[in-house]
Amino acid sequence: RDRRESRARATAELMARSNREIPHYHVATTIDLQAATTWLASTNASRPAAERILPAALLLKATARAAAEVPTCNGTWVDGFRPADAVRIGVVVFLRGGGFVVPTVADADQLAVDDLMATLRDLVTRARAGRLRSSEVAGTTITVTNLGDRGAEEVHGVIPPPQVALVGFGTPAQRVCAVG
Repeated sequence: RDRRESRARATAELMARSNREIPHYHVATTIDLQAATTWLASTNASRPAAERILPAALLLKATARAAAEVPTCNGTWVDGFRPADAVRIGVVVFLRGGGFVVPTVADADQLAVDDLMATLRDLVTRARAGRLRSSEVAGTTITVTNLGDRGAEEVHGVIPPPQVALVGFGTPAQRVCAVG
């Protein structure tokens, strides 16, 4: 319990510092996921449940590719901007007893979706069991938080220093829209 309270206090202090010291601005957009959900349904149809790809893996892959293509969003700010030499995505994992931890997926832009999903499953399982290595929670260059499974429509997260960007995903929803 003391360890959990200590971690929660450290997280609160870091988030407060981030809000004070990092200029935040929020951009929201709607993403058409129809092609992605169709591909997921087709890909997962013949797989056992333990090998299915979750939408989160596709969102992480898309974020990783975007971070590689837009290096000004993939780096750190310590006495000036330092672009990262690789994409290392931090994934916010909510813990069952409260709080969260942010393990890092190294070279996320280089991983195939199946490998990214396997890495994600492993990190989430070990994070919730308190079995992450310190190297797995360090060196993050961009963080992703996904509150869609908790019903949030949009997420405006706090950028963890010294990173320069955070991407938040909300709940996918079917909507009527004009195409073309």
